[in-house]
Amino acid sequence: MHDGSQIGDLLARCRRAILPLVLFTAGINVLMLTSAVYMLQIYDRVLSSHSLETLAALTAIALVALMTMAALEAVRSRILVKVGTWLGRRLAPLVLRSAVAEEAGGQRTRSTSALRDAEQLRAFLSGPAVTPLLDAPWAPIFLAVIFLIHPILGFFACAGAVLLFALAICAELLTRRAIDHAATGQRLMYGQAENVLRNAEAIEAMGMLNGFLRRWQREVDTASNAHERAGNRAGYIQSIARFLRFCLQVGILGLGAWLVLRQEILPGAMVAASIILGRAMAPVEQAIGAVKSVQTTRAAYRRLKTLGEVTPPAREHLPLPRPEGRLRVEHLVIRLPGANRAILDNVSFRLEPGESLGIVGSTASGKSSLARALVGAWRPTLGAVRLDNMDVAQWAAGDRGKYVGYLPQDVELVGNTVGEAIARLDDVADPAVASAVIAAARLANLHETIKALPKGYETEIGDGGVYLSGGQRQRIGFARALYGAPALIVLDEPNANLDREGEEALVETIAALKAQACTMVIVAHRPRILETVDHLLVLEQGRMELFGPRPEVLARLAMAAQPVPSIVRAQAVRGRRGPLAAMSEG
Repeated sequence: MHDGSQIGDLLARCRRAILPLVLFTAGINVLMLTSAVYMLQIYDRVLSSHSLETLAALTAIALVALMTMAALEAVRSRILVKVGTWLGRRLAPLVLRSAVAEEAGGQRTRSTSALRDAEQLRAFLSGPAVTPLLDAPWAPIFLAVIFLIHPILGFFACAGAVLLFALAICAELLTRRAIDHAATGQRLMYGQAENVLRNAEAIEAMGMLNGFLRRWQREVDTASNAHERAGNRAGYIQSIARFLRFCLQVGILGLGAWLVLRQEILPGAMVAASIILGRAMAPVEQAIGAVKSVQTTRAAYRRLKTLGEVTPPAREHLPLPRPEGRLRVEHLVIRLPGANRAILDNVSFRLEPGESLGIVGSTASGKSSLARALVGAWRPTLGAVRLDNMDVAQWAAGDRGKYVGYLPQDVELVGNTVGEAIARLDDVADPAVASAVIAAARLANLHETIKALPKGYETEIGDGGVYLSGGQRQRIGFARALYGAPALIVLDEPNANLDREGEEALVETIAALKAQACTMVIVAHRPRILETVDHLLVLEQGRMELFGPRPEVLARLAMAAQPVPSIVRAQAVRGRRGPLAAMSEG
């Protein structure tokens, strides 16, 4: 079952709580008649008979009924809180998993926004706004009771109820657009704030904060103005509703007094009708006050269902044995939603176990996109990437990840310490995990460097590795890619932030990996790293220009007349002094 259906199924399972909620709400609302019945009996029996015994008995019954009602309300509230907590605990991981899948797929969904939607749904179910919605369906039953007291009072109460329901509909219609605009503006506001925090160093260094704040203030003003409009309209309508409810109670008392004077009802019935009408109209008035919360929650519910529906499948698979490292790319096409052209178009090649491939090309030629597709982070629009005949996009990530190492172009480390970052968040207290971490660090020629840190492998790295330099993050990210001795390793610009010493260590590691028959794909421009690969793939605008053994590709580039990436062609033409040496000049 994929996460999308899990989200929908989880939301649907909340409906199981409806039956007990309906039963408890029925008991609560029936017992809500206690005050009216007590008043009616006081007027009709106690005052006429002057019986203290009757008064004591009625009072005792009323107290028991009110205590029972309070107990039922406490249980109903507990059920709602329990449902909200249960949903929050199970929904948050699924929402984050789905949002991460979309982010990794290039769809740029704000995961924090999705989590806020999940929290909004939890808070609504656990809060007071849901109880008027449960009580409002009982209004017709209370109106029917008023009809039993006297038809004239019933028609009067029905007319008032129609007016209040009309006001509730007006509140919904008049505030819906403003609340939607406010929610959209708020999501944009938070999204831009998250973006500026991720790029805080560059923004502070280049004095861009004031310019950002001017633009950001427009989003803040838009959201605030929409919130203000929605709040003002809802407040006006709620004030009118409260005024109307009080007028209805006064009116039904006056009408009841007229009927008492005509000797058509008893005085107790007059007071009882007023109490019942107030009880019938109270949930409607409260629902008008909660219209903003209801609309916000409904929009969050729709977004969560949509997020679930567009999340690709994450099927359960039996754990597969370690692959040999045979990589096949078959007519790979990747097109992001809304893009005018494919990022990758009909890319095909194969690597045998232990072979290495270097990918070169000009900027925006699709190199990083191909790297993401090879490790299963991006799902193909068409075609497939197969590792030992298994489609990596359909391979369960938890199983596939054990056999794949990936170093992205922008390295961000996850974990609190160096050891946790290398261990891919496995428990470093486990001796087997600790041994694998040290083995990966040794293979990356990083073990001695880590030991020289203040706390060694326990050195804190900060959020995303902020306490480390760019070169340190890249080398630790490289060690993370080697953790667990994967069969396929994909490196995207692994030497971009390395000095000469770090690059030499990287080259030694790649040679050791080739000796271990590990299949490698390396995206790079600098020549030292490309001297180690067996094959070269040249990409231009998402299409394969050349693919083959490295010497043949370099020779063809040197003599090529067909269009190839300008930088690569210039490097290859100068290759009479050595193609790879010429590439360093680019």
